[in-house]
Amino acid sequence: MMIAVTGATGHIGANLVRALIDKGISPRCLVHVNCRAIDGLDVERVQGDVRDVDSLCQAFEGVDVVYHLAASISLSMADWQRLDEINVRGTANVVEACLRTGVRRLVHFSSIHALVQEPLNTPVDESRPLVDSRRYPPYDRSKAAAEIVVRRGMEKGLDTVIIYPTAVFGPYDYQPSFFGEALIAIAERRLPALVTGGFDWVDARDVTTGAMAAAEKSPAGASYLLSGHWVSMCEIAAIIEEICGVSTGKPVCPLWLAHIGAPFIGVASRLRGKRPLYTSVSLRALKSNRDISHERATSELGYRPRPFRETLVDTLNWFRENGQLRLPDKVKIGK
Repeated sequence: MMIAVTGATGHIGANLVRALIDKGISPRCLVHVNCRAIDGLDVERVQGDVRDVDSLCQAFEGVDVVYHLAASISLSMADWQRLDEINVRGTANVVEACLRTGVRRLVHFSSIHALVQEPLNTPVDESRPLVDSRRYPPYDRSKAAAEIVVRRGMEKGLDTVIIYPTAVFGPYDYQPSFFGEALIAIAERRLPALVTGGFDWVDARDVTTGAMAAAEKSPAGASYLLSGHWVSMCEIAAIIEEICGVSTGKPVCPLWLAHIGAPFIGVASRLRGKRPLYTSVSLRALKSNRDISHERATSELGYRPRPFRETLVDTLNWFRENGQLRLPDKVKIGK
């Protein structure tokens, strides 16, 4: 069986490619610029761009299953044009290429951010509607719009499964991701302050396991929330302090105050050539729904996310081994 992966060099993609290889499958990886995440792996590389449907058709020729992960992620309220181009129109091109080349199944990675979180006192499951208002951040709207495109492809006969991961972290985070960058900053005591609030965090390896099970077992049109564990930022800092044996003590800022300071943090970060981690978008996410249900995935796919602490230890160790986390030699990252 031939499998193609868009976004193979991203965080989830890097874990998915390795999981496929472990199962004896050498996937075809659509690469655009940076190949670092798959260097040295037994994969087929094809040059392509989700903005170019012809390159996608060439990449998908003879392919049975496409995992569509390629997307642009943003914590800004001003990135709609880029997000629309890559996340929405790019997904439309993926759907079109799948239909043209006769791909048997598309596994589309949406996001928890595509789903309406309110009411916050009721668990979020796959029945939640898609966000559809400009009051939502551009990234959220782009993932919702991309899903609408995918569902139109389903109406044309494309067998599709939709995956909704929550906030992903774990090993093979080469860029690193926004949350990976925050973990490094906390461990190195470079984060100026902690904020109240938290999110549902899930191991990238668990997401890939769930997605692969969905690709093999689920009926056409099925969708699955792949969540993990809600943990606050303050709890994360406390766990890092415990497992690293170093003090990460920082002042704790309430979310309402952090919202006021976010524009100034953004300016300061950009002056230093850094991505701001605290933005109005990221702070809004930290007060979203705490109860994200993976009951359907557990029941139908046998999905069981591993403990948060285990993923955190593995992630910090990977960052350290990869040269992205700098701690004194005497510091041991324990279980």
